[in-house]
Amino acid sequence: QEEFVESGGGLVQPGGSLRLSCVVSGSLFRFYVMAWYRQAPGNEREKVADITGGGTTNYAESVKGRFTISRDNAKNTVYLQMNGLKPEDTAVYYCNTYPFGSIWGQGTQVTVSS
Repeated sequence: QEEFVESGGGLVQPGGSLRLSCVVSGSLFRFYVMAWYRQAPGNEREKVADITGGGTTNYAESVKGRFTISRDNAKNTVYLQMNGLKPEDTAVYYCNTYPFGSIWGQGTQVTVSS
């Protein structure tokens, strides 16, 4: 079973930027479609973006043009560059495979507030 360790969250003002990182254990990383998910209080967990092993990306409409997902297969790491952050982006962000498995990391809190 893969394990996920997310980092890079924090408190940022509206319009600011953050870069999230997620290190994934295991030797099969490069074969997985990886995704970033987020969950705000009282909301369902939603997929924000995903990326294939070859680098093809997909984004939720709410983040298109502001967020960029990328990966480094040599480092077993997936990234999420978030620009133009809005208060509605406030959530705990998680990475996982897509479709997701049963094991989740601790996530990283992103708070967008003035």
